[in-house]
Amino acid sequence: MKLLALDTSTEACSAAVYADGVTFCEFELTPRAHTQLILPMVEKVLAAAGLRLQDVDALAIGCGPGAFTGIRIGVGVAQGLAMAADKPVIPLSTLAALAQQASVQHGATQVLVALDARMGEVYWGQYALQDGLMQLQGEEQVCAPADAPLPEGDGWFAIGHGWSAYADALQARFGAKLGGTDTASLPAAEFMLPLALAAWQAGRAVAPEEAQPVYLRNKIALTTQERLANKP
Repeated sequence: MKLLALDTSTEACSAAVYADGVTFCEFELTPRAHTQLILPMVEKVLAAAGLRLQDVDALAIGCGPGAFTGIRIGVGVAQGLAMAADKPVIPLSTLAALAQQASVQHGATQVLVALDARMGEVYWGQYALQDGLMQLQGEEQVCAPADAPLPEGDGWFAIGHGWSAYADALQARFGAKLGGTDTASLPAAEFMLPLALAAWQAGRAVAPEEAQPVYLRNKIALTTQERLANKP
Protein backbone atom coordinates (compact mmCIF):
# COMPACT_ATOMS: atom_id res chain seq x y z
CA MET A 1 0.00 0.00 0.00
CA LYS A 2 1.35 3.41 -0.97
CA LEU A 3 -0.20 6.74 0.05
CA LEU A 4 0.75 10.37 -0.45
CA ALA A 5 -0.58 12.89 2.10
CA LEU A 6 -0.36 16.67 2.14
CA ASP A 7 -1.65 19.46 4.32
CA THR A 8 -1.55 23.27 4.04
CA SER A 9 -4.54 24.06 6.25
CA THR A 10 -2.67 26.09 8.89
CA GLU A 11 0.61 28.00 9.19
CA ALA A 12 2.39 24.69 8.56
CA CYS A 13 3.06 23.05 5.21
CA SER A 14 3.70 19.30 5.06
CA ALA A 15 3.81 16.24 2.85
CA ALA A 16 4.32 12.58 3.67
CA VAL A 17 4.44 9.21 1.93
CA TYR A 18 3.52 5.83 3.34
CA ALA A 19 5.16 3.04 1.35
CA ASP A 20 4.53 -0.50 2.56
CA GLY A 21 5.02 0.30 6.25
CA VAL A 22 7.71 3.00 5.91
CA THR A 23 6.98 6.73 6.25
CA PHE A 24 8.81 9.65 4.65
CA CYS A 25 7.83 13.20 5.60
CA GLU A 26 8.57 16.90 5.16
CA PHE A 27 7.27 19.65 7.45
CA GLU A 28 7.88 23.38 7.60
CA LEU A 29 6.31 26.26 9.48
CA THR A 30 5.66 28.76 6.71
CA PRO A 31 2.58 30.97 7.07
CA ARG A 32 2.68 32.55 3.59
CA ALA A 33 4.69 30.20 1.36
CA HIS A 34 2.44 27.19 0.89
CA THR A 35 2.12 27.62 -2.85
CA GLN A 36 5.90 27.75 -3.26
CA LEU A 37 6.71 24.81 -0.98
CA ILE A 38 4.03 22.15 -1.24
CA LEU A 39 4.95 20.74 -4.68
CA PRO A 40 8.71 20.59 -3.92
CA MET A 41 7.81 18.82 -0.66
CA VAL A 42 5.73 16.29 -2.57
CA GLU A 43 8.66 15.70 -4.92
CA LYS A 44 11.04 15.22 -1.97
CA VAL A 45 8.96 12.64 -0.14
CA LEU A 46 8.22 10.71 -3.33
CA ALA A 47 11.93 10.71 -4.20
CA ALA A 48 12.86 9.59 -0.68
CA ALA A 49 10.45 6.69 -1.03
CA GLY A 50 11.73 5.87 -4.52
CA LEU A 51 8.29 6.44 -6.00
CA ARG A 52 6.66 8.37 -8.81
CA LEU A 53 3.27 10.00 -8.35
CA GLN A 54 1.79 7.28 -10.55
CA ASP A 55 3.00 4.63 -8.07
CA VAL A 56 0.82 5.72 -5.15
CA ASP A 57 -2.61 4.18 -4.65
CA ALA A 58 -4.27 7.39 -3.43
CA LEU A 59 -3.67 10.92 -2.18
CA ALA A 60 -4.82 12.04 1.25
CA ILE A 61 -5.53 15.72 1.90
CA GLY A 62 -6.21 17.73 5.03
CA CYS A 63 -9.51 19.36 4.07
CA GLY A 64 -9.81 21.56 7.14
CA PRO A 65 -10.99 23.22 9.19
CA GLY A 66 -8.23 25.79 9.29
CA ALA A 67 -7.07 28.83 7.34
CA PHE A 68 -9.40 29.35 4.39
CA THR A 69 -6.67 30.16 1.86
CA GLY A 70 -4.45 27.32 3.04
CA ILE A 71 -7.28 24.81 2.79
CA ARG A 72 -8.08 25.90 -0.76
CA ILE A 73 -4.42 25.61 -1.77
CA GLY A 74 -4.07 22.11 -0.35
CA VAL A 75 -7.31 20.77 -1.77
CA GLY A 76 -6.60 22.33 -5.16
CA VAL A 77 -3.09 20.86 -5.33
CA ALA A 78 -4.30 17.41 -4.22
CA GLN A 79 -7.10 17.46 -6.79
CA GLY A 80 -4.72 18.51 -9.56
CA LEU A 81 -2.15 15.83 -8.73
CA ALA A 82 -4.82 13.16 -8.37
CA MET A 83 -6.45 14.05 -11.68
CA ALA A 84 -3.09 14.08 -13.46
CA ALA A 85 -2.19 10.64 -12.10
CA ASP A 86 -5.75 9.25 -12.27
CA LYS A 87 -5.81 8.51 -8.53
CA PRO A 88 -8.56 8.81 -5.90
CA VAL A 89 -8.43 11.23 -2.97
CA ILE A 90 -8.97 10.56 0.73
CA PRO A 91 -10.32 13.72 2.45
CA LEU A 92 -9.31 13.96 6.11
CA SER A 93 -9.98 16.32 9.00
CA THR A 94 -7.10 18.47 10.19
CA LEU A 95 -8.52 18.23 13.70
CA ALA A 96 -8.38 14.43 13.49
CA ALA A 97 -4.75 14.66 12.35
CA LEU A 98 -3.92 16.71 15.44
CA ALA A 99 -5.73 14.25 17.68
CA GLN A 100 -3.75 11.41 16.09
CA GLN A 101 -0.55 13.37 16.69
CA ALA A 102 -1.46 13.70 20.37
CA SER A 103 -1.82 9.93 20.53
CA VAL A 104 1.48 9.22 18.80
CA GLN A 105 3.62 11.87 20.52
CA HIS A 106 2.01 12.09 23.94
CA GLY A 107 0.27 8.75 24.40
CA ALA A 108 -3.10 10.49 24.70
CA THR A 109 -6.22 8.35 24.52
CA GLN A 110 -8.80 11.15 24.74
CA VAL A 111 -8.17 14.49 23.11
CA LEU A 112 -9.74 17.93 22.87
CA VAL A 113 -8.56 19.76 19.75
CA ALA A 114 -8.88 23.53 19.49
CA LEU A 115 -7.55 25.57 16.56
CA ASP A 116 -7.80 29.35 16.56
CA ALA A 117 -10.63 30.20 14.14
CA ARG A 118 -10.22 33.99 14.64
CA MET A 119 -13.15 36.28 15.40
CA GLY A 120 -13.16 35.02 19.00
CA GLU A 121 -13.87 31.39 18.06
CA VAL A 122 -12.17 28.00 17.87
CA TYR A 123 -12.47 25.01 15.57
CA TRP A 124 -13.33 22.28 18.03
CA GLY A 125 -13.28 18.49 18.04
CA GLN A 126 -13.39 15.79 20.71
CA TYR A 127 -11.66 12.49 19.96
CA ALA A 128 -11.13 9.13 21.64
CA LEU A 129 -8.64 6.40 20.74
CA GLN A 130 -10.16 3.20 19.33
CA ASP A 131 -7.99 0.45 17.86
CA GLY A 132 -5.05 2.83 17.51
CA LEU A 133 -6.98 5.53 15.66
CA MET A 134 -8.59 8.71 16.93
CA GLN A 135 -12.35 8.65 16.42
CA LEU A 136 -14.54 11.75 16.49
CA GLN A 137 -16.97 11.97 19.40
CA GLY A 138 -19.97 14.06 18.44
CA GLU A 139 -19.36 16.68 15.75
CA GLU A 140 -16.60 19.08 14.79
CA GLN A 141 -17.77 22.66 15.14
CA VAL A 142 -16.79 26.29 15.31
CA CYS A 143 -17.75 27.99 18.56
CA ALA A 144 -16.76 30.52 21.19
CA PRO A 145 -14.26 29.03 23.67
CA ALA A 146 -16.72 29.49 26.52
CA ASP A 147 -19.33 27.48 24.57
CA ALA A 148 -17.14 24.49 23.68
CA PRO A 149 -18.87 21.26 24.77
CA LEU A 150 -17.76 19.80 28.08
CA PRO A 151 -16.71 16.14 27.84
CA GLU A 152 -17.45 13.55 30.47
CA GLY A 153 -14.72 12.62 32.93
CA ASP A 154 -11.23 14.06 33.21
CA GLY A 155 -7.70 13.29 32.00
CA TRP A 156 -8.30 14.84 28.58
CA PHE A 157 -5.32 15.96 26.51
CA ALA A 158 -5.56 19.43 24.94
CA ILE A 159 -3.84 20.14 21.61
CA GLY A 160 -3.86 23.02 19.13
CA HIS A 161 -3.06 26.74 19.14
CA GLY A 162 -6.61 27.57 20.14
CA TRP A 163 -5.58 26.58 23.66
CA SER A 164 -3.00 29.39 23.74
CA ALA A 165 -5.03 31.94 21.75
CA TYR A 166 -7.93 31.65 24.21
CA ALA A 167 -6.06 30.28 27.21
CA ASP A 168 -8.05 32.09 29.91
CA ALA A 169 -11.49 31.11 28.62
CA LEU A 170 -10.58 27.51 27.84
CA GLN A 171 -8.67 26.93 31.06
CA ALA A 172 -11.56 28.37 33.05
CA ARG A 173 -13.95 25.95 31.35
CA PHE A 174 -11.81 22.82 30.99
CA GLY A 175 -8.90 23.18 33.41
CA ALA A 176 -10.12 20.56 35.88
CA LYS A 177 -10.67 18.04 33.07
CA LEU A 178 -7.22 18.30 31.48
CA GLY A 179 -4.34 15.91 31.96
CA GLY A 180 -1.88 17.59 29.58
CA THR A 181 -1.55 20.21 26.86
CA ASP A 182 0.33 20.84 23.62
CA THR A 183 -0.38 24.32 22.29
CA ALA A 184 2.46 24.39 19.75
CA SER A 185 1.72 21.49 17.39
CA LEU A 186 0.03 22.05 14.03
CA PRO A 187 -1.53 19.47 11.69
CA ALA A 188 1.13 17.43 9.87
CA ALA A 189 0.71 15.08 6.93
CA GLU A 190 2.60 12.21 8.57
CA PHE A 191 -0.08 11.88 11.24
CA MET A 192 -2.76 11.75 8.55
CA LEU A 193 -1.29 8.54 7.14
CA PRO A 194 -2.74 6.07 9.69
CA LEU A 195 -6.14 7.73 9.27
CA ALA A 196 -5.76 7.63 5.49
CA LEU A 197 -4.82 3.96 5.49
CA ALA A 198 -7.89 3.09 7.57
CA ALA A 199 -10.11 5.23 5.32
CA TRP A 200 -8.72 3.51 2.22
CA GLN A 201 -9.38 0.07 3.69
CA ALA A 202 -12.91 1.17 4.56
CA GLY A 203 -13.55 2.30 0.99
CA ARG A 204 -13.78 6.02 1.76
CA ALA A 205 -11.59 7.25 -1.10
CA VAL A 206 -13.42 9.52 -3.54
CA ALA A 207 -12.95 11.00 -6.99
CA PRO A 208 -10.73 14.12 -6.89
CA GLU A 209 -13.58 16.52 -7.57
CA GLU A 210 -15.51 15.12 -4.59
CA ALA A 211 -12.79 16.14 -2.11
CA GLN A 212 -14.02 19.53 -0.92
CA PRO A 213 -12.77 22.04 1.66
CA VAL A 214 -14.30 21.91 5.13
CA TYR A 215 -14.66 25.40 6.58
CA LEU A 216 -17.28 24.73 9.32
CA ARG A 217 -18.38 28.35 8.98
CA ASN A 218 -21.36 28.58 6.63
CA LYS A 219 -20.27 32.03 5.56
CA ILE A 220 -16.56 32.50 4.92
CA ALA A 221 -16.36 36.31 5.12
CA LEU A 222 -18.64 37.34 7.94
CA THR A 223 -17.93 40.89 9.06
CA THR A 224 -17.97 42.06 12.65
CA GLN A 225 -20.89 44.35 11.85
CA GLU A 226 -22.89 41.45 10.45
CA ARG A 227 -22.12 39.31 13.47
CA LEU A 228 -23.27 42.03 15.85
CA ALA A 229 -26.41 42.65 13.80
CA ASN A 230 -27.29 38.95 13.98
CA LYS A 231 -27.02 38.75 17.74
CA PRO A 232 -30.36 38.22 19.51
